[in-house]
Amino acid sequence: MRVSVIGGSSVPAETAAVAEELGERLANRGHTVVCGGLGGVMAAVCRGAANAGGETIGVLPTGRCEDANPHVTTPIATGMGHARNALVVMNGDAAIAVDGSHGTLSEIGMALAHGRAVAGLDTHDIEGVEAVASPARAIDHVENAV
Repeated sequence: MRVSVIGGSSVPAETAAVAEELGERLANRGHTVVCGGLGGVMAAVCRGAANAGGETIGVLPTGRCEDANPHVTTPIATGMGHARNALVVMNGDAAIAVDGSHGTLSEIGMALAHGRAVAGLDTHDIEGVEAVASPARAIDHVENAV
């Protein structure tokens, strides 16, 4: 399954560690990570997945594949800016949100509007997002919901 991981582009070390664990666990369970391809949660989840031998897809806001973080195995340059958020969500079968601000909130809204299961780790508290306490619980939720 493809899992869209959405979250903050600039996060503290403890949040990055959670995202990295999430990426590793997703890869170990055979899932592909889809994300925005840049820094913060995106880089950390890709690093975890790549270190575990997993596939990562980065849907970039820029028109340059070279802008992807070094752990993205398949960069997709869109040149769309924040409008690419819809593509990040639509290319996953479910979504997991980690931290985040306005961009993450827009992606959560799109995921819910398109019927995607959404798990949240220390993110926006809104109806439809299953708040979970760990990366393992987040993965369990999306696997069971799809």
